[in-house]
Amino acid sequence: MKKIITILSLIPLFCFSAAESYLFTQKIKSTSGTDINLESYAGKSILIINIATRCGYTGQLSGIEEVFKKYKDKGLVIIGIPSNDFGGQTPEGDKKVVKFCRIKYGASFPISTKITVTGPDKHPLVKHLVKVSGGEEIKWNFEKFLFDKEGHFVSRFKSSVVPQSNAFIKSIESTLKLPLRGQ
Repeated sequence: MKKIITILSLIPLFCFSAAESYLFTQKIKSTSGTDINLESYAGKSILIINIATRCGYTGQLSGIEEVFKKYKDKGLVIIGIPSNDFGGQTPEGDKKVVKFCRIKYGASFPISTKITVTGPDKHPLVKHLVKVSGGEEIKWNFEKFLFDKEGHFVSRFKSSVVPQSNAFIKSIESTLKLPLRGQ
């Protein structure tokens, strides 16, 4: 009986690990028409952000780019996933979204084509993000999802959390195994 209980207690661990590594099976389209294959980022920390072009939080793109420049050579990948699901705040076509982000905010991180992040037609990647981060649906633009180098979910940050906040930076540095700020 003791062996059965021990084996049964391990099942959730195996399920959790499999669910976490599922991140690396996900693909989204880039605006050039090729796949952004998350498996190619195995071994890197991944930050996925649903972005918009006409949102009150759009100015965060500058800060996101600063974080990307600072940590990309240390193993951070940032992927912007535009959506028009919140107040029609990304009405442009895919190529115009990227052009806007690159010209106005200097965004050099990968940006996917627009995807659905709410409702029954939400993209499989977003379904995964919501599931591993506790099940709460994305409520607005610029929610941020951080994964470690093995694809394990680490943290979710609401739209109002700016990229330069201490908690945000410390979470990123912890996934990169860097000495934390202030230590």
